[in-house]
Amino acid sequence: MTLRNGLASLLRPEDSVLVLIDHQPYQLANLNSHEPQMVINNTAGLAKAAKAFGVPTILTSVVAARGGLLFPQITEVFPDQEVIDRTFVNTWEDPAVVDVVKATGRKQLIIAGLWTEVCVAMPVIHALGDGWDVTVVTDASGGVSVESHEVAIQRMIAAGANVMTWIAVAAEWQRDWARVETALKLTELFAQHGGGSGIAYLWEQQLLNTPVPPRA
Repeated sequence: MTLRNGLASLLRPEDSVLVLIDHQPYQLANLNSHEPQMVINNTAGLAKAAKAFGVPTILTSVVAARGGLLFPQITEVFPDQEVIDRTFVNTWEDPAVVDVVKATGRKQLIIAGLWTEVCVAMPVIHALGDGWDVTVVTDASGGVSVESHEVAIQRMIAAGANVMTWIAVAAEWQRDWARVETALKLTELFAQHGGGSGIAYLWEQQLLNTPVPPRA
């Protein structure tokens, strides 16, 4: 297997395309590999990061009439975007999705979804076979058990996939804090979705903006 190393292997916002798959109520109801609210938070953070960096994002659901609409925390990030609803379990078998991805002209395909072992693993392995550079965002995905999630990740790595968490993706897109056009957006995003790091940043800002009491 070809090693993924060197600067060219890192994610670039200008060459990335994100596909968010089946973040729907039915799948969330049997999500047991992660705390469900954490996956919602992480996926919303990933979606907002993609928007901040101008990364095209494709939203897709499977049989939404029965499985439910995508989480509003995701669709509200892209209010004017149509969600592609599929019957295919494997997203990469649906021409409506694949054609939109190809039309972006991007080469780095980033995928997150529910469940990891089914609706993430299938398109990842399929797209890898088609020659795509595929990254799986593991903490914006989840499975019906810890085992099913972890086994799916092992399977995708064996097939050649790159695996990352959502904050790692956003940080790799930024890469240099001198890129001020996105640095402030990313900082605000971490404050909203970055857990303790975000709270610590807000506290730091509070302290910096608190006047020093005059000496007696």
